[in-house]
Amino acid sequence: MIKINMTNYGLSERFLSESKLYENLTVGRIISQDKDLYKTITENGEKRAQVSGKFRYNASSLSDYPSTGDFVMLSDNEDGNAIIHHVLTRKSAFIRKAAGTSNNEQVVAANIDTVFICMALNNDFNLRRLERYMGVAWDSGATPVVILTKADLNSSIEQTMAELQTVALSTDIIVTSSMTEDGYLPVMEYIHPGKTVAFIGSSGVGKTTLVNRLIGSSVYETNSTRNDDRGRHTTTKRELVLLNSGGIVIDTPGMRELGIESADLSKAFSDIDELSSLCRFNDCTHTTEPGCAVIEAIENGTLSKERFLSFLKLKKEAKYDGLNSKQIETKKINEMFKDHGGMKNARKYMKTKK
Repeated sequence: MIKINMTNYGLSERFLSESKLYENLTVGRIISQDKDLYKTITENGEKRAQVSGKFRYNASSLSDYPSTGDFVMLSDNEDGNAIIHHVLTRKSAFIRKAAGTSNNEQVVAANIDTVFICMALNNDFNLRRLERYMGVAWDSGATPVVILTKADLNSSIEQTMAELQTVALSTDIIVTSSMTEDGYLPVMEYIHPGKTVAFIGSSGVGKTTLVNRLIGSSVYETNSTRNDDRGRHTTTKRELVLLNSGGIVIDTPGMRELGIESADLSKAFSDIDELSSLCRFNDCTHTTEPGCAVIEAIENGTLSKERFLSFLKLKKEAKYDGLNSKQIETKKINEMFKDHGGMKNARKYMKTKK
């Protein structure tokens, strides 16, 4: 039997080292999920899998369960399928608030190196939505890149790019069009062997068309836009694909709304974060305080009121309302380590950040 080289699927020394802690189990990667059934890839090939009863019993939230891109530890089942016993520690995860719930979170894609935030240059273009995606993308641990699709539908690219520069700070922006055969080539510069990229965005922005171009064939079904210029939902599940040219791609279903569980506002709104450091008071709320650099920037036009209101809204959604940048960072670190040694390990982590 020909063995599959799992390094092509992103199995780095980091994951391989952790996998050795579990004897008599095989390391694999989740390549797709359909409800509680998973498709995994190991050095021996693809296998269907389910989580073990013990795993299900110990899981305290939806995000504890495996997601597309996760590395997991498996054992063979009597029916030839596999059982998932452990999820290896994620190096990154794009997480949103699960639909229909108030206090649960859903992992959209795990262990990704680059998040491609796709937005169509048609009537669906929305800067405030992009700010939302940017906050979650930076918080994921991966590097966000903005992809503007359907460039042929926009007659004022220069104006659009100028608007984007006020939102996608320190972030690469790629303009693509499916109307040309080579419209996807700029994206290829970000895809490398052993590295994983995920395509995120609203329904119908052209993610699946772009993924098909990267694969080199129409693997996934695509639909045209509706009469109101809004896209049709096509992709129904998150799926990981190994490209012939090297690199791993995760396509995700479109999201009309992106509920925020956590966000990195200091990076997504680095301009406001920088202004906050210039305020007279460290605990400035940017409302009525004298010497507020944020209020001054809004008044002189260097910061738009709409962007500031978006910042306040996302801060409240992410439960950071009333906290300054340092307090937000502390809260995020405590949440990260709440099940992994608590404050002791959190303090160790903070020392490495200095």
